[in-house]
Amino acid sequence: MNRRHPSNTRRTLVGFFEDEQDILAVTQEVRRAGFKIADVFAPYAVHGLDRAMGLEPSRLPLVCFLLGVLGAAFKVWFEFWTTASAWPINVGGKPWNSLPAFVPVTFEVMVLFAGVSTVIAFFIVSRFWPGKKAFIFDPAVTNDRFVLVLEETDAAFDPARLRRLFHEHNAVHVEERVED
Repeated sequence: MNRRHPSNTRRTLVGFFEDEQDILAVTQEVRRAGFKIADVFAPYAVHGLDRAMGLEPSRLPLVCFLLGVLGAAFKVWFEFWTTASAWPINVGGKPWNSLPAFVPVTFEVMVLFAGVSTVIAFFIVSRFWPGKKAFIFDPAVTNDRFVLVLEETDAAFDPARLRRLFHEHNAVHVEERVED
């Protein structure tokens, strides 16, 4: 007998919209009402949707800056070590530890470290990895449809009230899903 406890199920209410103004308005309203927004799917970036969802600013720019500086520091150390300590070669009487000669390559390595590390950090934080299956609520979400997913967290979650709210904001379709 394989019975799951009811607390292991995940209940969501999914609303489908056709206009970005509708998705912005309904997202702000359900957030003000205290419901948990699981996610919002859109075919393109919607200005202001992050604020409507209550998302905190991304720390990705800080990661980019810090890893870029780390890459530049490592490169300066490595080039100084190779030219002044490990393999000092006299080229035209120039000093072995000529830091101005390191600037162009240091800048390029800094940009490389910052760019590659930012992409890797984004994939790690977003949990995108090779072979991950994409879950699409509606095939039209990649074309012209917006989807708002609310997750039931407590007894205040009233699907009938939320359906009315979704339809007030021009929902095309609303469905309730239960997942184990």
